[in-house]
Amino acid sequence: MNFLADENIEDELVDLLRNNGYKVDYVLEMSPGVGDKEIILHANRSSSILITSDKDFGELVFRQRLIHNGVILIRLHGMPTEKKAEIVLNFVKDYGSKIQNSFSVITKSNIRIRSQIN
Repeated sequence: MNFLADENIEDELVDLLRNNGYKVDYVLEMSPGVGDKEIILHANRSSSILITSDKDFGELVFRQRLIHNGVILIRLHGMPTEKKAEIVLNFVKDYGSKIQNSFSVITKSNIRIRSQIN
């Protein structure tokens, strides 16, 4: 499973996923400041699931109907970075088969996975 981490994702999360065998491209390492649509297009070209904390991707996916391979929106504000990384890694391990072509939201109290509607 391939991932594209948005530039708003902490290095520790990217490193943890990589250290657990996942291929992770990182916007911060590739082209910081690139626009949201270009990020989704890059994720599509590389068959990657986007990991972000930017709610604007919900607008692009649901209102503008931008096709995607999958989006994981992380809403874990105020939580220590190490704990966030652990939660996301466990989410990927537990729900990996369900997150392709879905829009997932991880909060402190809930996980939502919504399949893409074409």
